[in-house]
Amino acid sequence: MTPAAGDALTWSYVLAAGLIAFTLAVARKGTSAPPPPQISRESSGLSRRTIAAAVMILLLIPVTIFIGAYYLDDRKYYFIALLILLETMLPFFLVFEGRKPQARELVVVAVLCAIGVAGRAAFFMLPSFKPVLAIVLISGVAFGGETGFLVGAMTMLVSNIMFGQGPWTPWQMFAMGLAGFLGGVLFRKGLLRRSRSSLCVFGALAAVVLYGGIMNPASALIWTHSIEWDIILAYCLTGLPMDLVHAAATALTLWFLAEPMLEKLDRIKTKYGLAS
Repeated sequence: MTPAAGDALTWSYVLAAGLIAFTLAVARKGTSAPPPPQISRESSGLSRRTIAAAVMILLLIPVTIFIGAYYLDDRKYYFIALLILLETMLPFFLVFEGRKPQARELVVVAVLCAIGVAGRAAFFMLPSFKPVLAIVLISGVAFGGETGFLVGAMTMLVSNIMFGQGPWTPWQMFAMGLAGFLGGVLFRKGLLRRSRSSLCVFGALAAVVLYGGIMNPASALIWTHSIEWDIILAYCLTGLPMDLVHAAATALTLWFLAEPMLEKLDRIKTKYGLAS
């Protein structure tokens, strides 16, 4: 490891520890605001479109990435990213089954994607310190898992125009979208609450376990083109500091933005009769 890499690693640990400590300290103060509305488990059945989306996300999209990696040699990543985007949009547009989608419904999703892209670009100078995952989770909780996946996948695809496209783009789309989908589904099932503490804990775990758990092995596969467990373990260990920074950024963003953004999105849904 070079001195520069060692300094970066140390900085990552210090930044992550400091941000996590700050978030936990603020969380202990609590809040006197009334609790947000929750979905009871008795009325939390998943719709057929959500089940169809789960099948596409957990089966069809991984198969698409596998074909791109092993049969197209990771050289057709624009084509694979486009396929993933189309597969992502299919369950989302099932929301509009039986009626035409209105422009205001699509504009809200486009604005959420734009916020995610702008948030990633605004913190370009801080490695892994990005609020994207927080915005994606808020989208999933507010409008459902399908919208959460679409916002996550679209945000990573569009923002990589600035950060660089490559064979990692489909993996990033899948990992970020899956976090948004899972957050929406868990909220719909009543297993994830809309409180600050619950969202912050879930966001931090999603950053380390879900996003980092996918992207670290994916990075090893992209560069080695073979499954070697010692190399994958090395990538996971060296990527852990960055995952902790990502977790701290996600928790911090959710602590300050989740409640006000969800309140605004609830008003928009009520005013314009948007589906969720």
